[in-house]
Amino acid sequence: MPVDRLVPSWYARVDVRAGEPGDAEAIGLPVRAGGPVPGAVGADLFALEKGGFSPTVGAALAVPHDDGPAIVVLGVGMPDGLTAAIVRRAGAAFARAVPHDGRLAVAVPSGPGVTAGEAAAALVEGVLLARHRFDLRSAPVSADPAPVTSLVLVPGAGDEAAVAAGARRGLVTARAALLSRDLAACPAAMLTSEAMADVALEVGTDAGLEVEATDRAGLAALGCGGLLGVNRGSAREPRMVRLTYAPPGEPAGHLGLVGKGITYDAGGISLKASDEAHSQMKNDMTGAGAVLAAMAALPALGCRAHVTGWLMCTDNMPSGAALQLGDVLTTRGGTTVEVLDSDAEGRLVMSDALVLAVEAGMDAIVDIATLTGACLRALGTDVAGVMGNSPAVVGAVRAAGERADEPVWELPLVPSYRALLASPIADMRNVGGPHAGAITAGLFLEHFVSGTPWAHVDIAGTAQAAWPSGWVNAGPTGFGARLLVELATAFEAGSLGGRPRGSAG
Repeated sequence: MPVDRLVPSWYARVDVRAGEPGDAEAIGLPVRAGGPVPGAVGADLFALEKGGFSPTVGAALAVPHDDGPAIVVLGVGMPDGLTAAIVRRAGAAFARAVPHDGRLAVAVPSGPGVTAGEAAAALVEGVLLARHRFDLRSAPVSADPAPVTSLVLVPGAGDEAAVAAGARRGLVTARAALLSRDLAACPAAMLTSEAMADVALEVGTDAGLEVEATDRAGLAALGCGGLLGVNRGSAREPRMVRLTYAPPGEPAGHLGLVGKGITYDAGGISLKASDEAHSQMKNDMTGAGAVLAAMAALPALGCRAHVTGWLMCTDNMPSGAALQLGDVLTTRGGTTVEVLDSDAEGRLVMSDALVLAVEAGMDAIVDIATLTGACLRALGTDVAGVMGNSPAVVGAVRAAGERADEPVWELPLVPSYRALLASPIADMRNVGGPHAGAITAGLFLEHFVSGTPWAHVDIAGTAQAAWPSGWVNAGPTGFGARLLVELATAFEAGSLGGRPRGSAG
């Protein structure tokens, strides 16, 4: 399958233009609670409220006009409560209010809680992410939203330079999220592990990254028994993709990112139930997609850290050669693992990469994966789980999630639960029983980082949305791509400090 079928060719053009936005088909105008209504609307707040509009966050109303572009008023809440997250929601509401207009313009608000540059980036993200869709149909459907072909940001007086810089950043981060969504939405027959490596080679090379893909023979030479074990049931070869970004000048530190890349998870011998959720298992490579998308954004954003990413890619299928329950795998570094559940495969493929990251001398490691249903049940679909051995790294992930509006909540790595992974014949088991599944999965992964400052992000709940909300559409969300961008661009090894808590098992 050609790579251009996997990565969409269209992305909106984003411009900054003071005054009239020109040929826009619709113009978005933010309205604050109790604040003045822009004169272009042709109505005051009382009249808008009679028409059903309220300046609450996320509200939008198209105001009819005889000629010219549509005017859309956008609620942004109280004047002193403006944040980037609110502006992002306003951008999404604007995009949804005029679904058939492709040339858009919007005024950029700012306030004590958000600069004009931050607001510009958030608006670009909100508009483009809300109107994105993945489509393999042979002919367009007239009821579908039109792609956004151009977006003009109208800055306030004196904000032109800040808005231009914010718009550039927002376009880069929005594209990262779009790439991550599209990869997760690809049918598994299109996005095989080999195809994922091809996409990484093209996207990564175009972005200025060093890209290396390792095949089955190379993985065997490296002793990557976790990835090879999961791949045993597959008719396709596995791939480990290593991406490297080296900044100009002295790096601020070396960050390692590890992504789970299960291109389709049938469960192996531990076959999943045949229901709608099973069809979503093409998104089990969302972690790897987030790492690829984030790393491709780093050169354009001038990231100061040295960043290396590993994508651990295979499908997890049942066959006569598949991993059997009770089998013992030997992972990179020599740890033996008794497999009691072949559907707990993500931790197996990532274990090899975590050891490789330690061997490469990372200052810190962050892995990201659609790992456990237990995390979904604990935190739902809006918040990801995070855990780790370093308060500094966990804190950096949480701060990055706040900036990206991709929230995470810390779960504890309870030391006593490590005993649940004990095996009578191997160093450890790959599952710890029916309780605290997200935590025991984290404890399993912690074993392989050997005390290196580390955090694990479980996006099993946040990777897929059942319905649209704000800038998130139904289907794969791309959660994690922008979080990792924020994490990497703010990363400084000197800020880690202290010793990691816990211990490597």
